[in-house]
Amino acid sequence: MVPTKEQVLECLSGVQAPNGQPLNRTGSLSEIVAGDGKVFFSISVDAGSVPQWEPVRKAAELAIRAMPGVTSVMVALTAERAPPAHAAAPPRQAAPHSHAARPGSAPPRSTQMPEGVKAIIAVASGKGGVGKSTTAVNIALGLRDLGLKVGILDADIYGPSIPKLLGIRGRPETVGGGTRLKPMTNYGLQVMSIGFLIEEETPMIWRGPMVMSALTQMLREVEWGETDIMVVDMPPGTGDAQLTMAQQVPLAGTVIVSTPQDLALIDARRGIAMFRRVDVPVLGIVENMSYFLCPHCGERSDIFSHGGARHEAERLSVPFLGEVPLDMALRETSDAGRPVVAVDPASRHSAIYREIASKVWDQVGPGRGAARQAPRIVVET
Repeated sequence: MVPTKEQVLECLSGVQAPNGQPLNRTGSLSEIVAGDGKVFFSISVDAGSVPQWEPVRKAAELAIRAMPGVTSVMVALTAERAPPAHAAAPPRQAAPHSHAARPGSAPPRSTQMPEGVKAIIAVASGKGGVGKSTTAVNIALGLRDLGLKVGILDADIYGPSIPKLLGIRGRPETVGGGTRLKPMTNYGLQVMSIGFLIEEETPMIWRGPMVMSALTQMLREVEWGETDIMVVDMPPGTGDAQLTMAQQVPLAGTVIVSTPQDLALIDARRGIAMFRRVDVPVLGIVENMSYFLCPHCGERSDIFSHGGARHEAERLSVPFLGEVPLDMALRETSDAGRPVVAVDPASRHSAIYREIASKVWDQVGPGRGAARQAPRIVVET
């Protein structure tokens, strides 16, 4: 029997907050997501009291895990700093899981890779709808074809699409006494996504700190094993997920995906500027939907203009990684969970993606960018 939200709350009444109050009466709980044996919620506390609340988080997780019908639990401890009492107050060091950096303070950062992972790259875009996730999956497969052990992390908490693109269904197994998750696998890739842990239509009504904590757990509480490179499919834009990745792991670099038209390139520039601001190398730009070749007459149409991303790469002095044409077969294989590099390795698109993957690995492979330390990030407001 799958527990309901009400049953989860009742269970949490037996967990005490640091002040002795039942956890379900503290007002610190987020919306509880419960379904199909999975339970997710966060506990929001003041940044200064995080050490006192960590045992509470663990106790809550153990209590829910013991409930009949529960197969997986994620309890995130999120902290937000109250504004300073007066302007002259000295800035405080941000505590773990803090939502944003204050002027003059350094948000939490880690210089350690997840256990077994040798390099991590992000695939990002300034806006949605440019084919970023399809690009991320096929770059990961191109890296696999170089003989590498590859993992892919779906960091798009609000719109996870990697499970569909890779045709993966089901739920990840727990290992280590139920405290860690085992990645799902397909096409020779190890894969983790929040999409494996929630129902497809469940809205993720999570604030920034909750997103940051969930990403941290998917990075560090998953048995990735020996992985040469992890590809992270970032959500579009320049927000919490991007900052979290830059803070939590020493990213070897990022690939920016854009379509050729000016509207998309404006947002791509913002993405490049953001990663440069946090000291993450830009490995290059991919021009997706670069042009369209009619499958019947062979006529070429530049539907979204052409060459804009190449020109932008030259202007910003970053590598141009390649042009990916708009193609019906690519769309069809992606929608069917059969990525083109895996199911049609001799195709033109597969050759393009493998070339992009090779250019990326040339920059981040052993002895190159993989050992870069995570940056110190200061966000001015």
